[in-house]
Amino acid sequence: MADIRRTALITGGTKGIGYGVAEVLIKEGVNVAITSRSQQAADEAASKLNNIHLAQADRATALGIEADVRDLESQQRAVDTILEQWGRLDYVIANAGVGHFAPIQELTPEQWHETIDINLTGVFYSAKATIAALKETEGYFITIASLAGTNFFENGSAYNASKFGLVGFTQAVMLDLRSSGIKVSTIMPGSVATHFNNHEPSEKDAWKIQPEDIGRLVVDILRMHPRTLPSKIEVRPSRPGK
Repeated sequence: MADIRRTALITGGTKGIGYGVAEVLIKEGVNVAITSRSQQAADEAASKLNNIHLAQADRATALGIEADVRDLESQQRAVDTILEQWGRLDYVIANAGVGHFAPIQELTPEQWHETIDINLTGVFYSAKATIAALKETEGYFITIASLAGTNFFENGSAYNASKFGLVGFTQAVMLDLRSSGIKVSTIMPGSVATHFNNHEPSEKDAWKIQPEDIGRLVVDILRMHPRTLPSKIEVRPSRPGK
């Protein structure tokens, strides 16, 4: 995307939207670090990414890092690893997320805390761990929220709370960091064909947004003129599901 090899960190990048974004970015020549709570899962996903355009002598590379978004020190170590490997951090895609869906009578405290801790507090930790490095490159911090961040639904109390909070958090952080040269945006997808909530994608999901579509949207955002800031982007399937 530029003469200097850019570097991105994607939390929860081993599958779904995170992996789709990583795949598009690495094809665009961006070095990509993907994190997961499992080093094995991170390594396997990075290996798949590194097989893209294997014939290229000077190509972008992927790195798998074990890190838990619920642990600030874990995320700081991930940033240290990236800086040791590539010397810079330009883009952060705060993507890691989880969903527990149940009526409030049945939703457990454990499910509530896991949803809030990963979807909201985890993004706060991602920001805290990366702001210093992004300030050096005047980089970009992008959160993956959801249309559930403005549209509430039955059985969604924990998920809605986390995504409503994430949208508000991201917009406030955008105002905090503009003066530091860091851009901040949130992407709010509708239905995406992923394994989220134990769903198995199939041909029946062809009408949905595909993970790589979000990757292309990320690239479009990064390519916008430096004077512009698309701070909140809603994206949904062009046609309703059948």
